[in-house]
Amino acid sequence: MNNILIIGNGGRESALGLKFLQSPQVAAVYVAPGNAGMPRLGLVPVDIDVDDFPSLIAFARQHAIALTFVGPEVPLAAGIVDAFQAADQPVFGPTKAAAQLEASKAFAKAFMERHQLPTAASRTIHSLAAGQQTLIEAGVPLVFKADGLAAGKGVIVAKTNTEAEAALAQLYARDPNATVVVEECLTGQEASVLALYHDGTYVTLPLAQDHKRRFDQDAGPNTGGMGAISPAPQFTADEREAARHLVAQTIAGMVSDGLNGSGVLYIGLMFTKKGPKILEYNLRFGDPETQVLLPQIKNDFYQLITDLLADRPTPLELDGKTYVGVVAAHPEYPGGAMNVLPLADVPADWPIGRWLPAGVQEKDGRLFSHGGRVFTVIGSGPDLASAQGNAYGAMAEVQGPLAIRNDIGDKGLD
Repeated sequence: MNNILIIGNGGRESALGLKFLQSPQVAAVYVAPGNAGMPRLGLVPVDIDVDDFPSLIAFARQHAIALTFVGPEVPLAAGIVDAFQAADQPVFGPTKAAAQLEASKAFAKAFMERHQLPTAASRTIHSLAAGQQTLIEAGVPLVFKADGLAAGKGVIVAKTNTEAEAALAQLYARDPNATVVVEECLTGQEASVLALYHDGTYVTLPLAQDHKRRFDQDAGPNTGGMGAISPAPQFTADEREAARHLVAQTIAGMVSDGLNGSGVLYIGLMFTKKGPKILEYNLRFGDPETQVLLPQIKNDFYQLITDLLADRPTPLELDGKTYVGVVAAHPEYPGGAMNVLPLADVPADWPIGRWLPAGVQEKDGRLFSHGGRVFTVIGSGPDLASAQGNAYGAMAEVQGPLAIRNDIGDKGLD
């Protein structure tokens, strides 16, 4: 029997922990730092920060951890995988070099151009003056992307000159030499395709669709994600195949550039009239996409990962269901004070995995909110309509004072 360590504390890590725990080969799943709701799923939180590499490595040694799986992007960009490898500890995640595909928008754009991958036309700027000149030459609408990590909230879509000027002022207020990628504004439906990879071998997962904006009808600010669906039935077989082809091209490019290793490749796509174009790369599981992707997988997840690390990729076995995840967030999210709110009790008869905790804390045996995105409720069914109804019916029982979007999955039903 094997012990697993997962790095992170959100709904994504709750879903990952559950998936590993379902393996008959896994004895215990530890999550560092985890959250107060995870023990209700059978997971064991560990009070170690994601950036405390020496303590995480020491814990892995002391508890005979067979595999460490890294969830969030910040420790990946900081080199946690390199540190574990140097300590001869088994780890699944990209090296610091490979994580640049997410950590630097400019690096990712240069990678796409070098390997002739379809993406929005862009230019990289380093000053407010260069941005203003780009605005004059290109005109609106434009998309502005801060170069570094931004937790899914570093993209500004400017549809007017006023919005573009405000975006530039905001991006250069703190750093007059900031690196910013300015792109043409693509139109179409967004989706994401993810793959588990090791060097040149990989296993591709079904398409998922995140809902980034805070409010219904894609209004309001970008968030870390207010909900997701998978599979996404609005995309044709040809479109799904085109997405898988972009996975193959990207991984071939990574191998060519020496960005070897293991991890999760996440490609954010815009399905335009000219086919899918790459919006972004992430080098980890998305949140909340993970919550609707992993339940589909019938394989022993621990075995799936270990086989991939041995260059024996196993074909995915899927359950054929559709999943809808709805995120319950603090009403002030993604800004505001976000004072502590009491959470409704989860019904005792709910199947494990329907409720996935994220921003929760415990006081005197009761759970309370702790931050922005508090938990995800998962619905499933034979099709999107039934899965959506299942998710929102369940959410009505536990939403309490929290805020949700009421249109997760609607695009797939149109």
